[in-house]
Amino acid sequence: MALFISVNLKKQETMKQEKIGWKYKIPFLVLVAIALLSLIPVEYGSSDGSLINHADTAWMLVASALVLLMTPGLAFFYGGMVRYKNLVSTLLQSFVALGIISVLWVVVGFSLAFGDSIGGFIGNPFTFAFFKNVGIAPNPAFAATIPFALFAMFQLKFAIITPALITGGLAERVRFSSLLLFICLFSIFIYSPLAHWTWHPDGFLRKWGVLDFAGGTVVHISAGFAALSGAIFLGRRKGKTENEPTNIPYILLGTGLLWFGWFGFNAGSALAADGVATTAFVNTNIASATAMLTWLLGDGALGKKRSAVGAAVGAVVGLVAITPAAGFVTVGQSIFIGFIAALVSHTAVRFKSKTSIDDTLDVFSCHGLGGIVGMILTGVFAKGVGLTSGETHTFLFHLLALLIVSVFTFGGSYLLYKLTDLILPMRVTAEQEEKGLDKTQHGEEAFDFIPH
Repeated sequence: MALFISVNLKKQETMKQEKIGWKYKIPFLVLVAIALLSLIPVEYGSSDGSLINHADTAWMLVASALVLLMTPGLAFFYGGMVRYKNLVSTLLQSFVALGIISVLWVVVGFSLAFGDSIGGFIGNPFTFAFFKNVGIAPNPAFAATIPFALFAMFQLKFAIITPALITGGLAERVRFSSLLLFICLFSIFIYSPLAHWTWHPDGFLRKWGVLDFAGGTVVHISAGFAALSGAIFLGRRKGKTENEPTNIPYILLGTGLLWFGWFGFNAGSALAADGVATTAFVNTNIASATAMLTWLLGDGALGKKRSAVGAAVGAVVGLVAITPAAGFVTVGQSIFIGFIAALVSHTAVRFKSKTSIDDTLDVFSCHGLGGIVGMILTGVFAKGVGLTSGETHTFLFHLLALLIVSVFTFGGSYLLYKLTDLILPMRVTAEQEEKGLDKTQHGEEAFDFIPH
């Protein structure tokens, strides 16, 4: 009898493993299908480079590389903040976006964001599918002096870092396989429409006059609200949830890489090597510096020790806040933006501890609210069209756009979490969470302390 029960249990376990195995084979089969479809001949656009400006192209190649560097920088920034048992997992959650979004962007993402507009809401998924008609010749509708393929790759880097930012709100309790699915869904149904609304010449927010120089709305506000809805959906971590950084040098290294890469993020968004790029470059640095000092001195004014983590977080908040305004404001105004954003985010981080929301790495407080402050103050200070120029149109439409984007990204992301959870459970088990995601999700540890 005991032998029968043992064999039966083993049979059930084998069936269970086979069932789970097929579920996990589906993503690989999808990748196989993509690889085969990529062999279908498509027209990659004109190779006529006669209109290319070599200085602009050289700068945009560098800027694109700088923006890509931000995602590994974010990985270290986030990784240093979590507990040791989740360090590898947190690093990989950012790194994996480099792979997923790169492929998805070529297949359909770029077309959804920048393809022929369908009512100002979304791009035609077939316009640039598999980079069809994305060639070396410039496309005057988007960038008149650089190869269209380079423009597409520059935009790819923004699409990569946005879902990577979201992972900070889900850290230490999200199942890796479920996260991969959510990243795909978010990119298709949230990020690409937002990019179309804001940056496509026919996007409805663009036509309203809404300004987002380098992604305050498309990247940071969307990531902030998606992280907030994810934190609410997943619930709090088990046991003690106060953040205990594992590796503060990692946090500072990540901040340095982010700050360095952000010059490509903001100054590159001028899409040319010109005065606008220089303005964005200067404003990016001074806003970040101001926010870092504001955070440190604010801690001191509250009787707290001035920490390295506080300096790092403050610097990132300043970078976030200046992003939508970088090419539209003066240096003095960038100082003010960095100062206000740091005050708002600092207050929000302190207030969050009194709530039941477990946004692990304060993504909404720093990226969401930092982006909101930047978006609002862009409507105040933008040269020629802001409140300080005697105009109200841009400011009022920024407020309306903020409402639309907030509802869309929070509600839409929550629905995508629900959908993902129906297909693959989003949260790890209590036992897996206790052991840590490094071992249970990846079978790895950050460091091997056992001598061999």
